[in-house]
Amino acid sequence: MTWLPDLSQPPFPGAAQATFAPAPADGVLPEGFFSTSNLPTYVHTKTGWHAPTRPRMDCAIVLRGAGLETVEPRRVCRGDLVLTAFDEHGKEGVVVYTEGFLGGSRGVNEFQFMGTEVSRERPVNYEDLARRLQDEKDHGGYVLWITGPALVHSRARNDFEWLIRNGYVQAVLAGNAVAVHDIEAAIFGTTLGMDNAGRPTQGGHGTHMRAINAVRRVGSIEAAVSSGMVTSGIMHALVTEKIPYVLAGSIRDDGPLPEVITDSLGAQDAMREHTVRATGAVFVATALHAIAVGNMLPAFHTHTSDGRPEPLLTICVDQTEFVVNKLKDRGTHQAFGVVTNAQDFMHILRMYLEKC
Repeated sequence: MTWLPDLSQPPFPGAAQATFAPAPADGVLPEGFFSTSNLPTYVHTKTGWHAPTRPRMDCAIVLRGAGLETVEPRRVCRGDLVLTAFDEHGKEGVVVYTEGFLGGSRGVNEFQFMGTEVSRERPVNYEDLARRLQDEKDHGGYVLWITGPALVHSRARNDFEWLIRNGYVQAVLAGNAVAVHDIEAAIFGTTLGMDNAGRPTQGGHGTHMRAINAVRRVGSIEAAVSSGMVTSGIMHALVTEKIPYVLAGSIRDDGPLPEVITDSLGAQDAMREHTVRATGAVFVATALHAIAVGNMLPAFHTHTSDGRPEPLLTICVDQTEFVVNKLKDRGTHQAFGVVTNAQDFMHILRMYLEKC
């Protein structure tokens, strides 16, 4: 399969040049603006066909000097030249290239919602998943892991720590709870007050609050690690291996930990700096973070020697079909769904990676 479009073939030859209109105000797009998808997009300007940088869905394309950039509407400034078009097949100087990204299918509107089904009866080829992650590691890929606290509660914490220390994780995007319960496990040996066998402990309902307080007392997660307070686990591995992470806050957060970004747009901006570098993403046991990050991810990446687009490895793991389908229905159609619990997935994946 080749994912690089042939510019000598329709609809590229003879296509009109794209048109741009100035933004009427900060954060306001001109009428008829082009709304982006997560698929490879090419725009015909006076210097030829160009793919905008920083691709993602639900954005605008802005002319920046001689180049094009995909920009969140809130970041558009008055007077910015914004691409205007509705057609995606060249009539208005825009081509959304789908070959190899939507199974080669073509339709009036290629990017669509509510179009995919996932079944728990679908077999999981762990050997292939491990091989692809190994390939990402061997070729300098940038794989994001987007995780929920169930990964910690389900006793998959040690497996994730192993993946971090062995180079299969380039960044972690999560919420306050993942870090809190991981640090709780490191300090007190419990998660949400439960021991390793899943049994409640005396006074355990407050253990995670004591973990938060301990970190806030020393000032940061990094300080908790360097002081010897936290000596194991996910956050210890991220800090000691110098792997970046973004902890995005929510209204329901306890504490939160000092590193948690409580401004939602600030958290989105921090996550975006990693999604633009991604060559792969693995979502494990998280609905809200999966959909949020999925909306920031293109279905492809161009981190190749010749800049050609290639499908972005996207794996979504959850114990119900609902989360996987929800992610797909919100536009992340490239996601491969694995319907199982976090502990089994992480443990089996690690086993196959160790074989690699």
